[in-house]
Amino acid sequence: MLNKRFVLENVELVQQNCNHRGVTADVARFASLETDRRALQTEIEEVSRQANLVSKSIGKAKDETEREARKEEGRRLREEKDAKQQDIDRIAAEADSIHRSIPNLTHADAPIGSEADSRELRHGAIEVRTHNFPVLDHVELADQHALVDFEGGSRIAGHGFYFLKNEAVLLELALQQFVIEKLVREGFTPMLTPDLARGEILQGIGFIPRGPETQIYSIENENLNLVATAEITLGGLYAGQTLDTSQLPMKLCGISHCFRTEAGAAGRVSRGLYRVHQFTKVEMFSFTKPEESDDMLEHFCNLECQIFDDLGIPFRVIDTATGDLGGPAYRKYDLEAWMPGRGSNGEYGEVTSASNCTDYQARGLDIRFKTPGEKGTRFVHTLNGTAVAISRAIIAILENYQQADGSILIPDVLKKYVGKDRIGA
Repeated sequence: MLNKRFVLENVELVQQNCNHRGVTADVARFASLETDRRALQTEIEEVSRQANLVSKSIGKAKDETEREARKEEGRRLREEKDAKQQDIDRIAAEADSIHRSIPNLTHADAPIGSEADSRELRHGAIEVRTHNFPVLDHVELADQHALVDFEGGSRIAGHGFYFLKNEAVLLELALQQFVIEKLVREGFTPMLTPDLARGEILQGIGFIPRGPETQIYSIENENLNLVATAEITLGGLYAGQTLDTSQLPMKLCGISHCFRTEAGAAGRVSRGLYRVHQFTKVEMFSFTKPEESDDMLEHFCNLECQIFDDLGIPFRVIDTATGDLGGPAYRKYDLEAWMPGRGSNGEYGEVTSASNCTDYQARGLDIRFKTPGEKGTRFVHTLNGTAVAISRAIIAILENYQQADGSILIPDVLKKYVGKDRIGA
């Protein structure tokens, strides 16, 4: 979340940022409520002071009549304090709701507008291949080679769930191993993360754990939620902690299942494995000093590019427009892989993203760092990046590596893990 003082001192700037990002948040109302809350808090402190003086004076009363009068005055002051406290609680609840809806500030270079206004930054090293045979999409290829059982998944858990089978399982495990080995060489600490997190952790990261707009599965009668990404658990790992500057930058990579309701998702481009309710992901996460976060974002993006170059998948990098940024993101790069079976003639589809969330999440989770010799503490900056979302990487591999004879080649970097050169004939 944004610093309250900053919001109060920059109401117009913050409101303009909300407008650019398509977020409905009444910043002026928040400022008004905060002003009222602070005034009421001052009044409560004065009433409490008076009540304390009256309480101390009761024992000094000259007679029973004066003692009872002072007791009555004390009761009146306590009731007045309680009434003002109720007003503060009501005002604070409304102000907090608005405050949490206010997104992070936005990098000056981020394109302003909707998804259509996002800017293409560069392409990967692999050029889009020309196929001289009818191209199949990943659903048709998976059916042809018995790689995914969508019907079985639907019978077990409903639409959007699936079974991976045969070589698809080997591909999933191979992608995890390949990516983790690469990230460990780059100084990341590998972690297997919990699939559940408490509501306050999700809120601190910037997700809505419950309510009509949530994309989160929640556990009934428990303050627990299935995680949509390891960003939640990795980011929450140091909630309420103060790190030492010598620990920064800290780079973590987490393997987790990801669960998303994907409410409203439909259409041909979303079919199959592209938009599902459960998938596996390897997530990069970093805690940095504020002056290091811009460079770390570029580092994350470059690693994602290297991974897909190594996999031999054509891609492009997008500088995400303001209207398509998530609340915590200050700047976000999307990597979109070429999927020849998507649409009528092939299309790019998002496979990874990398975001600099500055101190927005750290404020929500109260994660700070201390520099020896300096007074006080500062909030860390947090960054997240998808090293590989397995289901979408499998789509890109199946569709880009399909051959005229119906077989599917295995990318060179995965062959040693899969144990074969191709799927099919």
